[in-house]
Amino acid sequence: MKAKLEQIKSEALAQINNAATLEELNEVRVNVLGKKGALTAVLKSMKDVAPEDRPKVGQMVNETREEIEGVLEETIKKMEKAKREAKMKEEVIDVTLPAKKQIKGHRHPNTIAMEEVERIFIGMGYEVVEGPEVETDYYNFEALNIPADHPAKDEQDTFYISGDILLRTQTSGTQVHVMEEGKLPIRMIAPGRVFRSDEVDATHSPSFHQIEGLVIDKKITFADLKGTLAEFAKELFGEETKVKFRPHHFNFTEPSAEMDVSCFKCGGSGCRFCKGSGWIEILGCGMVHPNVLRMSNIDPEKYSGFAFGMGLERIALLKYEIDDMRLLYENDIRFLRQF
Repeated sequence: MKAKLEQIKSEALAQINNAATLEELNEVRVNVLGKKGALTAVLKSMKDVAPEDRPKVGQMVNETREEIEGVLEETIKKMEKAKREAKMKEEVIDVTLPAKKQIKGHRHPNTIAMEEVERIFIGMGYEVVEGPEVETDYYNFEALNIPADHPAKDEQDTFYISGDILLRTQTSGTQVHVMEEGKLPIRMIAPGRVFRSDEVDATHSPSFHQIEGLVIDKKITFADLKGTLAEFAKELFGEETKVKFRPHHFNFTEPSAEMDVSCFKCGGSGCRFCKGSGWIEILGCGMVHPNVLRMSNIDPEKYSGFAFGMGLERIALLKYEIDDMRLLYENDIRFLRQF
């Protein structure tokens, strides 16, 4: 048995000394010390050794194992060190090279404009409310005083999913959801993405954003509407900004108006930006139609209110003097980096 152990040890040490790679050393470990290795086979044959000789043989096996393991581990460490040193010599770092810059993202101009509008109205005591982008015909049209046969439904070129389900064309449906809850008074804005079947050009897109506002309370008048929107315009475009209201027609408001702001580029004297008029159209507004109040179970004899709506992209285009709406969605980093 002793001779066999000496033979196993000498062969193992020879293989270790002749190994050129870590893979070859691992093969030696498996062949000698593994579950099916030579030393394990010796231990399994202990049943053939006389009982009184087993402790001595077991000790010799353990000593042989320890000696082989010691030489093997030392050889592995030397080989790993040599491999590491060779790799370090090959991988030379030039510390004079410029470092790689980590480019950080930032808010999109639409997001910047949205947050600024929200900040202004929150400062006036308004609540920001989000609604579903997939709506029913009732909330998108009928509850806003636009019946089934009304031509306004054709003008908006709606994306219908099924007979009664559609992609919302305006965020006004969110206002109806809030009115139906019956928690009065209401002071809210409803920002969000809307969808219309428009051709893509410098001022149109089939997907864009609106911010619509609603106030419902007792004794609300058109004077409240004008004062609120005049303050909003000054906060957004500057303290010197003036507003002008022009009569218009919307189904869900009566009376209705378009609101213009004095050109913040030329101060109202006339320039290319305002097309020489001194004014820029910014939003539509009006007093909430009594029919809209009734359909949401609000008594128009006790309550009144005003509503307004604006395109977020239009705000961004005006505020940052962008000529083409498509620039907001083309994801050109050279353009977006300016903001």
